[in-house]
Amino acid sequence: MGVSQELMELIRRGFSLSLDGIHGTAHWARVRQNGLRLAEVTGANPEVVGLFAYLHDSQRLSDGFDPGHGQRAAVLVERLQGSLFTLADGDLELLVYACYHHSQEITEAEITVQTCWDADRLDLGRIGIRPNPHYLCTAAAKQPKIIEWAFHRSQGRL
Repeated sequence: MGVSQELMELIRRGFSLSLDGIHGTAHWARVRQNGLRLAEVTGANPEVVGLFAYLHDSQRLSDGFDPGHGQRAAVLVERLQGSLFTLADGDLELLVYACYHHSQEITEAEITVQTCWDADRLDLGRIGIRPNPHYLCTAAAKQPKIIEWAFHRSQGRL
C-alpha cells in the first residue's frame, strides 16, 4: 500500500506542473485516502489503488484539457514495473488500464479499477464540482455520506 520514497521522488521530479496545484501532491494524497477507504468495502487491491493515486496524473502537461495524460501515465507504469515496484501480471494490467482510462466517463470495469476511478472522481471538489453518483462506479462511492466526506475534504474543510 505504501509508495517508496524513491518512487515519490521520481514522480515529483518528473511532474511538469506545480506540485501545489490542483493535480499535485495534495490531490494524490486525497485520492490515496479515498481509494483505501473505498477498498475496505469494495475488496479492491490496496496496492494497486495506492500506486494509482500517485501515478494517474503524474504525466499531465496541463491542468486543463490533456487527453493523453492517462496514456502517458500507463506507459510510465509499465516502464517502472520491476524497478520501483513489482506487481503480479494481473495487477499490473489493472493499474495500466485504470491509469489509461481514468479521465474517460467509463464506469464498468473490474472492482479494483472502479475503486481507483472513484477515488479520483471523489476529489472533484478541489475544482468546485460535487461528485455525481452517475459518474461513480461502486456502491461504496455512491453513498451520500462518502460523497459529502470526500467533497468537504477536497475543499479543505475537514
